[in-house]
Amino acid sequence: MTNNKPLIIDTVDKFNKMFGTETLHPMVSVIDMSKVNPMRHIRYTLGLYTIFLKEVKCGDLRYGRQYYDYQEGTLVCIAPGQTIGVEDNGETFQPKGWALAFHPDIIKGTSLGRHMNEYSFFSYEANEALHLSERERNMVVDCFEKIRHELEHAIDRHSKRLIAINIEMLLDYCLRFYERQFITRQNVNRDILSRFEILLNDYFTNDRTSREGFPTVRLCASELCLSPNYFGDLIKKETGKTAQEYIQLKIIDVAKERILDPSKTISQVAYELGFQYPQHFTRLFKKVVGQTPHEYRSTMV
Repeated sequence: MTNNKPLIIDTVDKFNKMFGTETLHPMVSVIDMSKVNPMRHIRYTLGLYTIFLKEVKCGDLRYGRQYYDYQEGTLVCIAPGQTIGVEDNGETFQPKGWALAFHPDIIKGTSLGRHMNEYSFFSYEANEALHLSERERNMVVDCFEKIRHELEHAIDRHSKRLIAINIEMLLDYCLRFYERQFITRQNVNRDILSRFEILLNDYFTNDRTSREGFPTVRLCASELCLSPNYFGDLIKKETGKTAQEYIQLKIIDVAKERILDPSKTISQVAYELGFQYPQHFTRLFKKVVGQTPHEYRSTMV
């Protein structure tokens, strides 16, 4: 009988023991997965930042409506608190690729710790992973090996800073590669942007705002089957605006039309658009348009 309850992996030592490897540093681990013993599938909840470079040899990868040939490697970045893995079915398999795990405490007080929130890809879903070219894969592996080399050095007063610098370099490469991926997947991104626009139109046309409030970034991302961070980054790359700004501009565009209906008060328009308080609507409208709703109505009639 298999145990499907996820393991709690909240230390680097537990992470290493799961793969049967030696712990060289109490807060950081780099594992060449091809050198670990065959293992059974497992589900585990991580208390660590983790990056897996998964070797992919299964032909083209389907993403959205398009196929992409990224056979060299897939990079998955996972933040603490996530549960990953596959239910144990009794079978064994040989992992391939690389894994980096580091405890949040290793980056406290470092440049990386101060900028960690910039690496939004740690909150992407697995199907929003980074697909690397051969050249990019080699650069990532080189970063893994540099971190591993530092772990093999005796711990001294320089260790924490040097390890954090090398991890930060790897994450900066990931940022660059994700930006490249947003560009190379412009057809997919435009399809998502088009679906986002259709979603917003439907939201206002069917009066969902008066029942559910105005649409949030999280709600739109969920309805488009994307993580909020990936969705937000994609919209920013495609439009130059944040997803929140894009939604607000749509709200204002709809509001302008409704404000010019003389049968409606400004308060009615605000409530129809999902605002609990008309003054919040007035504040947003003036911020975007430069006029209050009343001023806009008077200048347009």
